[in-house]
Amino acid sequence: MAATAAVMSLALAATTSGAQADTRTAAPSSHSTQQRGPDNENYDPPVYSPTTQTTYVGTPGNPLVRGWGVYQGLAEMAWLPYVVASPDQQNLLDKIVQRPKATWFGHWQSDNDITDRVRKYIELTTGGDPDVLVQTSIFRMDPWEGEACTRLPSAAEQASYKKWIDGFVAGVGDAHMAVIMQPDGPFALCAPGGSNLPAHMIRYAVRMLSALPNTSVYIDAGAADWNRDDPQKAVRMLFPMGIRWARGFALNSTHYDSTERQVRYAAEVSQALAKRGIPDKYGVINTASNGKPFKGYKYNGPNFDNARACTSTSDKHCVTLGIPPTVDVADPKWGLNPHDRRLAARYVDAYMWFGRPWLYNQASPFDMNRALTLARTTPY
Repeated sequence: MAATAAVMSLALAATTSGAQADTRTAAPSSHSTQQRGPDNENYDPPVYSPTTQTTYVGTPGNPLVRGWGVYQGLAEMAWLPYVVASPDQQNLLDKIVQRPKATWFGHWQSDNDITDRVRKYIELTTGGDPDVLVQTSIFRMDPWEGEACTRLPSAAEQASYKKWIDGFVAGVGDAHMAVIMQPDGPFALCAPGGSNLPAHMIRYAVRMLSALPNTSVYIDAGAADWNRDDPQKAVRMLFPMGIRWARGFALNSTHYDSTERQVRYAAEVSQALAKRGIPDKYGVINTASNGKPFKGYKYNGPNFDNARACTSTSDKHCVTLGIPPTVDVADPKWGLNPHDRRLAARYVDAYMWFGRPWLYNQASPFDMNRALTLARTTPY
């Protein structure tokens, strides 16, 4: 996926783009401008409860079982279009804007600015509450995706990457944060000459972030369909990327495969890691994009990164919003069979939204028509 973004595209998206959130878990939405701070950022963010269980039943020591902050500010490309949308549009967009998501950070934040950007993001997500969970995706490797298959990072790129990561770490401090590390992880396997250099750069980031007191890192391992259900493909990338130090791994970040299939794959990957001497690693699954799932290798339409959005609630094999963010991964309401529910409770920390199907090419800019279509057609 060509997932690049620029800070300036936020303003562009606001000018060219242009049913309530799950009341069981989300804070009530408010369209009052009095709730918004300077520069159209919300300094009084809602806090989203990812569980309805009195006593959590799921993966042991799950660090995500706490209130999840909902960032609403300029780094979220849906925010400015939402602010200027009509009330009817806002009611639909609540299904995106009022839910916690992992905002992507990358080279569009400079090496010198990243610490301040992260601190402000934490402030705007938590409202100053140190117990609230913050979510991010780090997409900082350069080169990456197709270019990563043709050349290795230069010495200057390696130095810049480490400086940026060090700055990000300094910005996080003791905040509670879940980090999705480098979406589209399988591109680490295509480095020229079989080099582990890109993977080892990612490992540096994993080790630095995991050394923080309250940060949980999940390394992107592709998706079940991407890896053709072979857990060894995930193991081959996760080992050199530092899975030993991470909480676990992330699946389905830019694909649209089913949650059930990711759950089974997460179990297989965790078991395969345990056989290699690294037990107790857990998955998180992106469910932002797979409300009507399909396998990537069976997709026949144009532009997989901007695959066809569902046109109705009865449409199939198309893109729409999936299961809302939650740690209640085994809840029967999600429709998993009993076997898959048991696997989810054992091997999956959460269903999270670190995919961005409301953005063109899952990258930039925000696509208002697509976002409204996703909100209208989701089965959840």
